[in-house]
Amino acid sequence: MGIILLDIGNVLVGVDFMPFCRAVCRDVESGAALLMERYCQGELKDRHDTGKIAPYDYLAMIAADPLTRDLPLHQIRLAWQDIFTPVPGSEEAVAQLGRHHELWIMSDTDPLHFAFLLDRFPLLRKMNRYLLSYEHGWLKRSPGAFRHALALAGCDASGLLLIDDRQVNADASAVVGIGSIVFRSWAETLSSPRLAARNHQSDGR
Repeated sequence: MGIILLDIGNVLVGVDFMPFCRAVCRDVESGAALLMERYCQGELKDRHDTGKIAPYDYLAMIAADPLTRDLPLHQIRLAWQDIFTPVPGSEEAVAQLGRHHELWIMSDTDPLHFAFLLDRFPLLRKMNRYLLSYEHGWLKRSPGAFRHALALAGCDASGLLLIDDRQVNADASAVVGIGSIVFRSWAETLSSPRLAARNHQSDGR
């Protein structure tokens, strides 16, 4: 049985930070895009996602920004967390993949988002293991994240396969010999020759 490394964002659930930015900014027209740029992408968010900034310290930074409305921290937290929607076919895909492979979540995320995801999307509770950037300190665009996965797997790189929507992460996995499928839809992914070959190998063991 092989190991599938499953991304969360835009693979198992859709992610859109703009509702958060609109919910907390003073002036939606002029401020939402700026909040997105400051806190939902870039170096500051990378530090948050790798555990270098604590979750409530991060929210406090957002709360103190002049672009942000005067809101209690718990309201900013709720808006920060509630940015996810189901991806069609995820439930069925997880069930199908789980018949042939161990399923490991591999995600660039923070503690508040991950806690919300586990609570709101039961399919995420069905995984065999969770490799989370805020715990181990690497983003998936770093080969170090995949070296960490290999060390935990205790097998050759050929025993792992990444399913992720970002080419940069697939490129990082390739550095350590882990193959990948760049996700576009579950129909395309489940019918890919690379996954079919993995399923066949698994069934033959």
